[in-house]
Amino acid sequence: MQIHVVSPGDTLYNIARRYGTTVDAIAAANELNQADPLVVGQALYIPIIGEFYEVRSGDTLYSIGQRFGIDYRELARINNIPVDQPLEVGTRIYIPQPEQRSIEVNAYIEPLGGTVSDALINTAEKNAPYLTYLAPFSYRVSRDGSLIAPPLDNFKAIAEQNNVALMMVVTNLEDGEFSDELGQLIVTNATVQDTLLDNIISTAQAVGFGDVHFDFEYLPPANREDYNQFLRKAKNRLSAAGLLMSTALAPKTSATQEGAWYEAHDYAAHGEIADFVVLMTYEWGYSGGPAQAVSPIGPVREVVEYALTEMPANKIMLGQNLYGYDWTLPFVAGGEYAKALSPQQAIQLALQENVAISYDEEAQAPFFNYYDAEGKQHEVWFEDARSILTKFNLIRELGLRGISYWKLGLAFPQNWQILNAMFDIEKQD
Repeated sequence: MQIHVVSPGDTLYNIARRYGTTVDAIAAANELNQADPLVVGQALYIPIIGEFYEVRSGDTLYSIGQRFGIDYRELARINNIPVDQPLEVGTRIYIPQPEQRSIEVNAYIEPLGGTVSDALINTAEKNAPYLTYLAPFSYRVSRDGSLIAPPLDNFKAIAEQNNVALMMVVTNLEDGEFSDELGQLIVTNATVQDTLLDNIISTAQAVGFGDVHFDFEYLPPANREDYNQFLRKAKNRLSAAGLLMSTALAPKTSATQEGAWYEAHDYAAHGEIADFVVLMTYEWGYSGGPAQAVSPIGPVREVVEYALTEMPANKIMLGQNLYGYDWTLPFVAGGEYAKALSPQQAIQLALQENVAISYDEEAQAPFFNYYDAEGKQHEVWFEDARSILTKFNLIRELGLRGISYWKLGLAFPQNWQILNAMFDIEKQD
């Protein structure tokens, strides 16, 4: 598996020759139109086994081996280099493919407008081979404990054909927003809870869900322990019915972190009660805020490292965005919202505007700027092969359970290619 960052003058033909593959293979892996020119700074996934590393000043076989997790003597043997020979800058070193480890993969999928579009069905079918769970978003709780179901179309058939478990996402969404009043009612009213759990279990059994996933957000801080007690009650009921239970957690870095989105989410309790959790490690850059990376690696790592002080790694799924944003500058609080776009759309926009893609080494995220037809400056942050590899390496390094994507329907072919190359994706028996 190789990632190649496009330089001026690069073509698919010379890139293919460099790595011993074909133009068709690279175009297919990256879903490229071969007639389009490449964008300088664009990160391409090269479908080869292993990768090549070019020696930099100060590199040694030992330091390269440490970087890629391979013994320097084995590296010397593979590349037919004497162990004690200094390396020349620019020398190409072949790095063998690391051993795959097993992870679980979830992806939310959100039908909008009361129907499931053909495009959403197609993306579910296309990406189901890479999933452990498929999570239709969402079953909304009513104030009497009944459920408002999302349209499901043939998600169940798609899941069954690909040995994927359906995840039943249950939310306190009301009138399109997370409701603190509804959330408080759910976690404090025993009658509503009993009705709700009856409805969840009967629905899960009728539809064929394997996991019940509570995504209760914007709960009043005073109801933190009420939420914990509700989850304990739910876990007992769901386990007796043969169902897993998971939760979504806001991205915290300490138990005492303040804010309406954070205080009612008790990492220690969720880690104890739930079978696993999804950390919502994205939205540092968000549509209503200033331009920045959506999931910069530093803050993401901080959240995960805090979570590991409260729960075991095998209960943690890293949340990952499949989108970026296009901001109009200058940012004005309460002004124009940024436009969401997929990684593929971001690359097409850079091509259309004839601008190069830059890469922020600190955030580990790509970005670019352009001016629109009205002369307004824009800043675009998104995900690419490099940024997603950084997240996958974090999962490997810290031994996390897996990754959870928000959300299907946004084209990011490099993600799925690299995921498949690095991990053995667990499936249902």
